Amino acid sequence: MGRALCTDFYELNMAASYLRRGMTAPATFSLFVRRLPPRRGFLVAAGIEDCVEWLEGFGFDEGDLGYLAGLGFEERDLEALAGLRFTGELWAIPEGRVVFAGEPLLELTAPLPEAQLAETFLLNQVTFQTALASKAARCRLAAGEAMELVEFGFRRTHGVDAAMAAARGAAIAGFAGTSNVEAARRFGLRASGTMAHSYVESFPSELDAFRAFASDLPERAIFLVDTYDTATGVRRAVRVIGELGLGRRAGIRIDSGDLVAVSREARALLDQAGLTEVRIFVSGGLDEGDLAALVTAGAPVDAAGVGTRLGVSADAPYLDSVYKLVAYDGRPVMKLSTGKETAPGAKQVFRRPGLDDCIGLRQEEVPPGAEALLSPVMTGGRRLAAPPTAAQAVRSARDRFVRDVAELPSAAGRLEDPEAPAPARSAALEDLTAEVRARHQQAGGD
Repeated sequence: MGRALCTDFYELNMAASYLRRGMTAPATFSLFVRRLPPRRGFLVAAGIEDCVEWLEGFGFDEGDLGYLAGLGFEERDLEALAGLRFTGELWAIPEGRVVFAGEPLLELTAPLPEAQLAETFLLNQVTFQTALASKAARCRLAAGEAMELVEFGFRRTHGVDAAMAAARGAAIAGFAGTSNVEAARRFGLRASGTMAHSYVESFPSELDAFRAFASDLPERAIFLVDTYDTATGVRRAVRVIGELGLGRRAGIRIDSGDLVAVSREARALLDQAGLTEVRIFVSGGLDEGDLAALVTAGAPVDAAGVGTRLGVSADAPYLDSVYKLVAYDGRPVMKLSTGKETAPGAKQVFRRPGLDDCIGLRQEEVPPGAEALLSPVMTGGRRLAAPPTAAQAVRSARDRFVRDVAELPSAAGRLEDPEAPAPARSAALEDLTAEVRARHQQAGGD
């Protein structure tokens, strides 16, 4: 326990007030993204596993309560908070699924104080991890089938937890490995890395560095060839590969310059030496635009490391995500604020082939030929199924991503000026929305 202080202060204020007034009837909150960033035609759901783990351990320990006493919470508030655990249910779209604006990524139903206190953490995890997985998905689409991608962002992400999320999101989106060794261990990924320029500079010559590295690590002999002069570096790599008989086990990495031109020159030098199976790996501030340019130019690149811009989702570092009350004590509710109106009631997303989505009410029958995207994950404050290992969760999410992205409309997957599909709304949801709006408007005039 002791996780409940991972929240905003106003959530605690509201929870204390609810508890004083006995407002503990079931409340349903819906977490969704209002609008996609301009350069996004789709999102990839992520972060649900961390939400479930946090909810299972939700509670206040003695240290938490002592701190809240110092903030001015009264003894009766502390006593009420001390007994709080998450006892509700959670429905969610599984990680790895492609989603669009307005669709609930998760819906939580629990006694109102519990549901309110979950807001901050759930938004934090789902927003950030979905942003990262969506950025990684764009990179994967841009690189095409032939180019392998490795996540390289650890040193530039905003903290260690962010680095873990970046590696996980990239793996969900189909990256082949990560430079983050702890992430590789935790999520069952391939740890990937070469050498740094400092390694080359530490030796009397580039040739000495290459010989030492290949002698010590012959199964990982990927030579960073651009410390001094790239073409010369490739020639020296060719020499060492021949001396040690490394053959196809070896590779070269290029981290600077015009990657199209330099990779072509490097490929020619390798092929002239009969090293046609030696792979070319590129890196250096790449994102989906750079990857697409390499593919369009026909650059002979076998693999690429994508780091900084992925790890912070540089072009879209946040999502317009919200967590809104849609029902309380059996009463559907909605917000009417200009530009921020919400829809009432617990919901479901019905998907037909081609990612043709319709947002409806949870109690509606699934239309013929469609599937329901949200499924129950927790009830009574506990998981409905045994928790997967971290690696299993990533593999399952990746499988879902592969299936969904195969059906993604081409306009939604465009790197520039994408057109995001706009989910329809069911007649039942439209009718309920009109009914609740009229009720609120009538009440406002009393």
